[in-house]
Amino acid sequence: MIKQAHIKPSYIEARKRTKEQVKVLTDAYIMNNELSKIGTNKKYYILTYGCQANERDSETISAILEDMSFTKTENMNDADLILLNTCAIRENAHNKVFGMLGRIKHLKESKPNIITCLCGCMAQEEKVVNEIEEKYKWMDVVFGTHNIQNLPKLISDAINDNELIIEVFSKEGDVVENLPVKRESKYKAYVNIMYGCDKFCTYCIVPYTRGKQRSRRKEDILKEVNDLINKGYKEVTLLGQNVNAYGKDLDCGITMDKLLEEVAKTKIERIRFITSHPWDFTDEMIDVIAKYDNIMPYIHLPLQSGSNKILKLMGRRYTKESYLNLAKKIREKIPNVSLTTDIIVGFPNETEEDFEDTLDVVNKCKYDGAFTFIYSPRENTPASKMEDLISLEEKQNRLQKLNELVNKYYLENNKKYIDKIVPVLIENVSSKSDNLYSGYTDTMKLVNVKCNKEDIGKIINVKITEAKTWSLNGEKVNG
Repeated sequence: MIKQAHIKPSYIEARKRTKEQVKVLTDAYIMNNELSKIGTNKKYYILTYGCQANERDSETISAILEDMSFTKTENMNDADLILLNTCAIRENAHNKVFGMLGRIKHLKESKPNIITCLCGCMAQEEKVVNEIEEKYKWMDVVFGTHNIQNLPKLISDAINDNELIIEVFSKEGDVVENLPVKRESKYKAYVNIMYGCDKFCTYCIVPYTRGKQRSRRKEDILKEVNDLINKGYKEVTLLGQNVNAYGKDLDCGITMDKLLEEVAKTKIERIRFITSHPWDFTDEMIDVIAKYDNIMPYIHLPLQSGSNKILKLMGRRYTKESYLNLAKKIREKIPNVSLTTDIIVGFPNETEEDFEDTLDVVNKCKYDGAFTFIYSPRENTPASKMEDLISLEEKQNRLQKLNELVNKYYLENNKKYIDKIVPVLIENVSSKSDNLYSGYTDTMKLVNVKCNKEDIGKIINVKITEAKTWSLNGEKVNG
């Protein structure tokens, strides 16, 4: 029998924003002797969908499972526990997850003791949880973005009760410190600086799935960065759903520009940050980025649309003109900066003229890269209720035209690197060849490099010998 006392998500509750002070929890994670033995002689498998925030959450989930004595496997068929950390931002991500659940169901039929868990942003959606409760009763645990720290008890309850456990809180959220982490890389790391978002863009479900905007304390962030430096890390990426709004909810007067400066002063070799909202990108931020060599000259600045009409319908709170002015200031003040973006085509009733405005911004900004998407309606968002008369065929044609233009500038910008010597953090063996190694430049260009295995984890000088649309080739410069 399915337990009735499920805690299920609510769009109405998830939208609420109050003046209540955010709680910083330092003792929310509990690991006792009994919980620490649950995974003895058992393996876990995690499949992560979506953004860097999900990747960072999976690093914590991995550490929690290993605290429970599970060991990681890269083969789902060998796993005793399978966990899907999900993304809700587009319909395609939904479809992939439900397709994977179908595969897991077949696996569970032959291995009935497999523990199956679903978490992340999809778990925060009413419709998804209702569907799981109705059609996927064979699952074990569904939990959300606000209670990762409860995972050990949830797994224990599911095993002991042999029932589907659903615990998904729709709330503004806390800041939970002192959670364990198992980093995917030994050389670069994600560092959360804030959670949630209060922008409520009309197409976006993130404010519902991640809670209200809440910043970590500066001292906790700097402690994490310094710990990483002591462990030999070369690069940190500061994470947030709207990263440059950092500090607006704090009373200490520290804003994103001041935090960037404090992190730069730790002397870690590379600092990046994502994702920015143009509305919160200040002149002070630009000045700090330009001032410190260890803040990388790479800015991801989502445009979404170049049409003022569509931007207003999206609730983006800036105009085409203000965006172009911001991009101009960034390019003028930050030498050698690389600028990338996100663009949505086919927003409800986007006209050809609206689309041409977007192409005009691309032609003016000449982006180094862009993530481009056809608009995907998300349940309960204002945009999902807008009448849309544009055919899918027209949207697909616009996406193709946009991609052709984006790729043109991608290649043009990459060709400027030929014969230049650039710093590259070598991360691993290249997917292109076992004789090459890959890494990223300071401007976030992927490079396949002729160098040595001993260079992995080091920032080396590389001469670029060939430019492709999405990557560069180069060879190590000695001396």
